[in-house]
Amino acid sequence: MTNLLKFSKMQGLGNDFMVIDATQETITLSTEEIRFWANRYFGVGFDQLLMVENSAQVDVDFRYRIFNADGSEVQQCGNGARCFAKFVYDQGLTDKTEIRVETASGIIVLYITEQGWVRVNMGAPNFLPQALPFDMPLESEQYELDVDGERFEIGAVSMGNPHAVLRVADLGAAPVAEVGEKIESHRLFPERVNVGFAETSDRQHIKLRVYERGAAETLACGTGACAAMVVLRNLGEVDDVVTVSLPGGDLEIEWNGDKSSPVWMTGPAVHVFDGEIARGVPA
Repeated sequence: MTNLLKFSKMQGLGNDFMVIDATQETITLSTEEIRFWANRYFGVGFDQLLMVENSAQVDVDFRYRIFNADGSEVQQCGNGARCFAKFVYDQGLTDKTEIRVETASGIIVLYITEQGWVRVNMGAPNFLPQALPFDMPLESEQYELDVDGERFEIGAVSMGNPHAVLRVADLGAAPVAEVGEKIESHRLFPERVNVGFAETSDRQHIKLRVYERGAAETLACGTGACAAMVVLRNLGEVDDVVTVSLPGGDLEIEWNGDKSSPVWMTGPAVHVFDGEIARGVPA
């Protein structure tokens, strides 16, 4: 294996990714390499690293692995899924516009639209606490969470990865960094959790900021947008089709309220540049 690793830099609404094609050879990355490359001063700089691999399943086109900037591997990423689809299509790894992808949380289906956007079947939401996991005995629409003596009301859902959603009256004043960090590592979430702060403008529009597990606040989080929509839809506060506005831009999220039905996410994916980087971490 060469000492130089080829990669592409991509972004979806400012949520940025280092994407590596591992379909031609097996590539194993160390936690230290991922952390170093994620550094925006000394490395490539990204929220997450995406690995494109071949799937062992005959009816699946690719396997898709996701690593946070801290080197931890996670199950799902909505913005990453869109960038993944654009990458494999633009790089000529497939000519399909309907792409079946294996993730750590199951199979997802990605559709490349005529406009070049990507529509993703994110699967059905799972509100069971054990799916996140979340140490609560029973499923509920809302839970009270004690954070250093302060009580917060949250919704909780798995979109292939765990999410806690807080409704706020003023998103600009929301304590995303301070409270997000504390909830992310709260003892009731043994595998940590992504934390969304959602302000409902009207029944078709949600404003959202997300403190992502292992990455802090990002400009956009696709699964976070899905989680916020389904929590609020489950409460009857929004309609079946909602525009979710994140700091990096807008996503369209669709869900009909049936817990067995999939959530659909549509949004852009942008190729930024290609490059090569040396393997290893400088001494």
